[in-house]
Amino acid sequence: MSDDVVELRVHGAASASAAQVLDVAEVEQVAGDRSGGFYRPRRQCPCGSGERVTLEAYRWGDLPSGTVVRTLSLVFLLPFMLANLAIWMRPANRGSDATVRSLCRLLALTLTALYVLAFAGVTLDLVAWKCMGSSHCLAGRIWLSWLGGQPVGLRLAVLAVVPAAAIGLLWRASARPGKVFDAFRAPADEVSGHRLSEIGQWDAGPLVGRLRSIHVAAAFATLDVVLLAARAATGASASTIALAVITGTVLATCVILLCLPPVIDRAALDQRLDRITRTVRTVAVVLTIVVTAHVLASPAPWHEGSGLPGYGAILTSLFVAQTTLLIALGAVLLRARDRRRGAVPLLGLGALVIAASAVSLAVAVSAELVYRVADLLDRDAPTGEGLASGLPPALTWAIFGFFRAVLFTLVVAVPVILISRRRRRRAAAAIVACDYPDRPPGAATRLRQVRNAIARARFTERLIPLAVVYACLAGIGTATTTVGLLDLLPSESVQRYARLPGDLITFSIAFGSWGIAAIILGLAVGGIFAYRTVEFRRHVGVLWDLGTFWPRAAHPFAPPCYAERAVPELTRRITYLVGRGNPVLLTAHSHGSVLAAATMLQLPPQVSSRVALLTHGSPLRRLYARLFPAFVDDEVLHEIGARVGWRWVNLWRDTDSMGGWIFSAHRTGGPVTVGRPAATVDRRLRDPADVVAPPGDSVPPPIQGHRPCGSDRRYAETARELIERLRQPMDSGPPPGDPSTGR
Repeated sequence: MSDDVVELRVHGAASASAAQVLDVAEVEQVAGDRSGGFYRPRRQCPCGSGERVTLEAYRWGDLPSGTVVRTLSLVFLLPFMLANLAIWMRPANRGSDATVRSLCRLLALTLTALYVLAFAGVTLDLVAWKCMGSSHCLAGRIWLSWLGGQPVGLRLAVLAVVPAAAIGLLWRASARPGKVFDAFRAPADEVSGHRLSEIGQWDAGPLVGRLRSIHVAAAFATLDVVLLAARAATGASASTIALAVITGTVLATCVILLCLPPVIDRAALDQRLDRITRTVRTVAVVLTIVVTAHVLASPAPWHEGSGLPGYGAILTSLFVAQTTLLIALGAVLLRARDRRRGAVPLLGLGALVIAASAVSLAVAVSAELVYRVADLLDRDAPTGEGLASGLPPALTWAIFGFFRAVLFTLVVAVPVILISRRRRRRAAAAIVACDYPDRPPGAATRLRQVRNAIARARFTERLIPLAVVYACLAGIGTATTTVGLLDLLPSESVQRYARLPGDLITFSIAFGSWGIAAIILGLAVGGIFAYRTVEFRRHVGVLWDLGTFWPRAAHPFAPPCYAERAVPELTRRITYLVGRGNPVLLTAHSHGSVLAAATMLQLPPQVSSRVALLTHGSPLRRLYARLFPAFVDDEVLHEIGARVGWRWVNLWRDTDSMGGWIFSAHRTGGPVTVGRPAATVDRRLRDPADVVAPPGDSVPPPIQGHRPCGSDRRYAETARELIERLRQPMDSGPPPGDPSTGR
């Protein structure tokens, strides 16, 4: 039994090594595994924040999967991750909660259907139907010619294996065992009743399993619809009609289940719903086998045309459904948003922004996949006779809509940047003048650099209206794909109704297509280099960790949630240390502070009373309170402070583009806008520490921005202060003092 204080450090999105977090040369693991573990210095050294202090680091950076998985997820699963993120961005109004959850889950289901239709467009429409019926396409392609000249039914049945295998791949990847650790569950009467406490306490396994079964069933049913539509083009037989009715029933059942949140979200002990969803999935799999056999054995003649019968109409109908769902989601969010001035930015439309972005990106990537394969197959085709010329108009409208949304957003971004620049620079100049009143000679250049860094950091708030603009334009872009039902191309429509040259539109579509390809390539390259380059990792990692912090509640094929393990693991470790008589100073940087906040809500009162909290670079107020108003608000932040007896200090910098203050800015000379004890939490750090080189050095201190504060002298002083308060018997409140001190 020891009364040494344990300073438990939790890193942020940069995924630093344990040695870097502890700022020591050698470390040893004392708990956990390689994905998420606790580390201490290998040798005894005076490296703590004071006497009788033991340093310990929790490294969770590999919990959101390894580099390869993250790279593939950034490229292929990003729309799924965004769709899953949208359901957690619902407003705090509980009256609209069930409706928003249903709409977000239906939108997520349309993304799965679009995934299948993209593969069907490549294998069934381009290859089986068009390429294998063209001598130009088969010439020199031995890997395709073996099916050339074979009956249409055989070609469709054989190549239907590819989208079926793609569905199976997602099914297998999402069903990998997710729990290889002993989860810790605090007693129910000791856990906070706030929604944020669900993270780490709520077992998402049963829900993910149900959603997985529903999405797999809908995916196979979507493939069946494509095959049956092609078969029915020349007249539907009784067996075709019967199979179509069964397929429609499967799809309707999936939709109905997703529209019943109280049913689908039932506790894990309810096995009846699990049996229902598994039964629907099994029926869909067997039905696909029967439909494929029906297509293969049916003796009826096939429709002769340039494209797979019914494929274009099915694709456009899906776009119509997505547009309708986005409009409905926007209407519900507008009605339910918090109308208090300054309460929730994004006008309460955070879920709509992310959902529209997910749909827009999925539509663009799907259309680009089909077009790139068509270009590959068209390499020797005569001009105007290639496969790409016969693609559904909806795909062309999809690329045109994505290009238009990005272009118009950039056009709007330019004046926003220019208009806000003067205001941001003026505010930054006032901060610099206050922080460095005695400007030494020769520091003008450095002061200008500091001012520019502060001005850039304040641009984060300007991204909010740009996100709303892009979401609206993306939604409009998805809506315009419905024009494909009229068999009109963008160049024809714009030339006819807008009197603009059609060649200009054709060029913009081609440019947009290559732009989408560049985005996909950029995501792949970014996913690789994000975890090999520190600066790259700092930006890409934030987006990744923001998306994978939340459990899978809308899309089961989204990347798994790391908080489901990290929060219980931190809770167990802190409970163990306090039980041994070691008070704990929990220090957390960036996204680590969100894990720390969720952990505080899990700790029993007798444990949290021996815990202090030190956060730095925290996005709790600046990002999470704005994007997730139902889960991070003033109520939960005050509860966290009360649970630790207000032994909580939050360090922040004006140069930080992601972290910030939690309760009040407390800038020098500014009024304290909150009462005690919350007024003592936030402490602003002047950044950089000085604008001239210290004695014995040749360069001034660097601008830290969002970097951790662990090596900062002011961080060490704050840690020592909290440690001393931990050693006091049952500290009941914050110490007296002026919280506005920024030096």
